Amino acid sequence: MDKKLYVGNINFKTTEEDLKGLFSQHGNVVSAKIITDKFSGKSKGFGFVEMSTAEEATNAMNALKGAEFGGRQINVDLAREPREGGARTDRPPRRGGFGGPRSRE
Repeated sequence: MDKKLYVGNINFKTTEEDLKGLFSQHGNVVSAKIITDKFSGKSKGFGFVEMSTAEEATNAMNALKGAEFGGRQINVDLAREPREGGARTDRPPRRGGFGGPRSRE
């Protein structure tokens, strides 16, 4: 099992220190990161917490899944590995535009 957790539905005013404080009640927190918009710098409402062991991650996930934090019910789950290149893999790549080749006859 992985040590990195996804945390969703975070209050937009929550800081990384707040998140770290919440999860540190369930083990040693290696890092806590809230994802922000690259242009405005505002929180996107989700983040990631890395615990020092998989056991601590499991304990934190079980204890905090659905818990109220900052006035919202947070979602806690295992973080998924990012896809290579960021491309969607659930559909074939798009090809061409409108119609086929046209002759000049």
